[in-house]
Amino acid sequence: MSRFRRRDDTTPGYEDNAALRGFGGYEPADAPRFPSSEGVDAPRAEPKRIRPAPKPPKWRRSSRAPWVGLVLIALIAGVLNALGVGKSHRPASTPAPRTPVVETPAPRVVVPAAVSGWQSVAAKDGSYAYDVPPAWKPEPGTLHGWEKTAAVPGIRLITSAFLGEDYCEHANLGGAGVTTEPVADNGEAARKAVTDLGVSAFSPDNGPLAAVTPDAGADAQITKADGTKAPAKIVVAEVIPTETGPCTAKHALVAALAFGNDSASGVVVAYADSDRAGPTIRDDLLGILKSYRFVPETGRSTTTPPPTTYR
Repeated sequence: MSRFRRRDDTTPGYEDNAALRGFGGYEPADAPRFPSSEGVDAPRAEPKRIRPAPKPPKWRRSSRAPWVGLVLIALIAGVLNALGVGKSHRPASTPAPRTPVVETPAPRVVVPAAVSGWQSVAAKDGSYAYDVPPAWKPEPGTLHGWEKTAAVPGIRLITSAFLGEDYCEHANLGGAGVTTEPVADNGEAARKAVTDLGVSAFSPDNGPLAAVTPDAGADAQITKADGTKAPAKIVVAEVIPTETGPCTAKHALVAALAFGNDSASGVVVAYADSDRAGPTIRDDLLGILKSYRFVPETGRSTTTPPPTTYR
């Protein structure tokens, strides 16, 4: 399976732009640039003045006579140069130490967790957030997902979090993120998201496809920034992977919560290896989805990470 992950902290990546009424968008993030060191050329030694040789005795008039003197002068200059006469000897200069480059990270909006003991995963501008259990690792600046192939539909998720990151050959036990679906019906959007992720994450690039069995779905609600509620739908799917390997799940769960407008739906997706992620994984995935909310400005604060020094 062609999985990708892109970060926005030190390498070119993608950041949540909170487009489509808080559903999230994608924009490139620039990598830090570092000034190049400039070398300084060593000063050139001044040539020694060579006193003209005394006039030679008069030559017999001949067309070759002047060239003999020039050749002699050239030979003398070459010998003096080879012996180092007239050259100034200066010690090699020690290069000046490089000035450290200090990168000051941009301020980050912080949203407190709504679930006691859990961690918040917030959009870049703090306009929305969801929570994850203590064992999960929030990585809100990371875009991750699976590439589309001829066999699998692919999916990409922003405002990410991960469970058991790199536990086995860079594989994870689970993850979560936010995406959009061009479907206005909440139930249909959630069902499409769990199917797309289940097939893309747990199938080989060229098939055969994993078996994804969504349930009938359940009604839910999300909290808007003004405190009112909006209808949503939760769908949970059982997945039997066809991807093989020692790190591949034998059984997986994929859950999605969808909330829509007139033309599209925002979707929160959470997934995990149901055999190795712990006995409470189904409840954890549902808790992640139900914690999704829009956040008013009064519920956000700003923090600046410590600067990073490069030498």
